[in-house]
Amino acid sequence: MVFKVTARNQASSARCGIIQTDHGMIETPIFMPVGTAGTVKALHIRELRKDIRAEIILGNTYHLFLRPGMDVLRQAGGLHRFNGWNRPILTDSGGYQVYSLADKRKMTENGVVFQSHIDGTRYTFTPEYVMDIQRTIGADIMMAFDECTPFPCQQDYARKSMEMTHRWLKRCHDRFNETACPYGHNQSLFPIVQGSVYKDLRIQSAEYIASVNAEGNAIGGLSVGEPVETMYEMTDLVCRILPEDKPRYLMGVGTPANILECIGLGIDMFDCVMPTRNGRNGMLFTRNGIINIKNEKWKDDFSPIDSRGAVFADKEYSRAYLRHLFVSGEMLAPMIASLHNLGFYLWLVREAGKKIQAGTFVPWKSKMVKQLMNRL
Repeated sequence: MVFKVTARNQASSARCGIIQTDHGMIETPIFMPVGTAGTVKALHIRELRKDIRAEIILGNTYHLFLRPGMDVLRQAGGLHRFNGWNRPILTDSGGYQVYSLADKRKMTENGVVFQSHIDGTRYTFTPEYVMDIQRTIGADIMMAFDECTPFPCQQDYARKSMEMTHRWLKRCHDRFNETACPYGHNQSLFPIVQGSVYKDLRIQSAEYIASVNAEGNAIGGLSVGEPVETMYEMTDLVCRILPEDKPRYLMGVGTPANILECIGLGIDMFDCVMPTRNGRNGMLFTRNGIINIKNEKWKDDFSPIDSRGAVFADKEYSRAYLRHLFVSGEMLAPMIASLHNLGFYLWLVREAGKKIQAGTFVPWKSKMVKQLMNRL
């Protein structure tokens, strides 16, 4: 994997770049649609490719391990061939899912013993096994196995967790170097900065992660319930330490406003389930603010979903029609809403890139953040 910074914003830490992988190029800043079980919910691959022009999608190690399982993915030739997506894929390590299974898992130095949420079967994820699983999935970018601490948590717990995450990273790195992708393309390993909301721990973790000299770096353990100002503070702190010449990935973030603020702090890559999850429930993101499309006020509004027509879905469907679909319980409703929201997120990061290149990012961001938070 090769990363090159192509433009910087002098008034902030925002930058544009290009990530080159064996499955294609990714222009940053980028938003990555979440395809938990090998599919971005409610969207066809052709819509991802042609309508919203997604450049990279996510797969989830925990969920893909359980279904369809490694035997199926191995026989298929990896996730790219299994789901028909021929562009880059990033897989998370399963750490966040294990974190969310608090009542069904046991953490040890060796790894995590957990019960499947599907049938209760017990499995053990070690750092080495998680590397093997991601090799089998065939992701272009693999994440190191970590523990995502909850918020709030005591500083002593956060320290012990961070130190274990660092020890696990050494094991992940060793296993990664001992193995190769079974499908012939190159894969990259990103370590993850932890430390909860404690400045000294975040600094310590970021310095350790930077010393590993990986091809890219991630920031985890944020957007888990802490105040948004704290998230920005921790992100800014870590970005000042992580290498300038490597992509920075803020995991699980966030709202459109969060994304613009964090681009300004130096983040290059984002993912979040919010566009599709909220879309399925009738919440739409637009340039002028947030729409609850189920509200009565949209019943006879025949204007496009986003009045300026940012994405494909806006040109095809009116607010009144989409509301009708939701009220009627039609399955097309969450499909259109998910397509719109993901298209909007991708439009937003691309527009941010244009403003960075033009030198107008900061005033544009300030104006947009206010607009994006409006409730229409």
